[in-house]
Amino acid sequence: MTLKPKKALLLALVLLPCAQAAHAGTAQTTMSVSTTVLNSCLVSAAPLAFGNYDPVSTTATNATSSITVTCTPGTSFVVGLNAGTASGATVSTRQMSFASNRLGYALFTDPSRTSNWGNTSGVDALAPVTATSTPSVLTVYGRIAAEQSVPAGAYADVVTVTVTY
Repeated sequence: MTLKPKKALLLALVLLPCAQAAHAGTAQTTMSVSTTVLNSCLVSAAPLAFGNYDPVSTTATNATSSITVTCTPGTSFVVGLNAGTASGATVSTRQMSFASNRLGYALFTDPSRTSNWGNTSGVDALAPVTATSTPSVLTVYGRIAAEQSVPAGAYADVVTVTVTY
């Protein structure tokens, strides 16, 4: 027996709801996901450029620089600055060198240039800072004292910045 196309379509539409749907089985479980976030810090420092120094001027030469510290949020850190590379320099008597000549300078934590920025946590390093979700930008205030009797030349030093966290 052959059905005409319209009748076949009609019969299929009537019988369709009666057809058994094939169901796939399912199974589920859970997966634990974890990590440990470490305290970590990155540090960078811009050069401290005093420009020209006039050794006969009665006015000190000031300049600033910045240190950028990025740590895991909530991490407490301390920034210390060492004495530099000049022989005989200390954190309170830093010196730039030109051949065997020395030009004294100082680094401070405050704009009035009264608090020396040293390297010993709890003594003369910058007070502890707690990191947030943005980098901490710290200003270094530098000063070359007036009237230092030194020969002309290009004086330089390298100071190591240490972040302890």
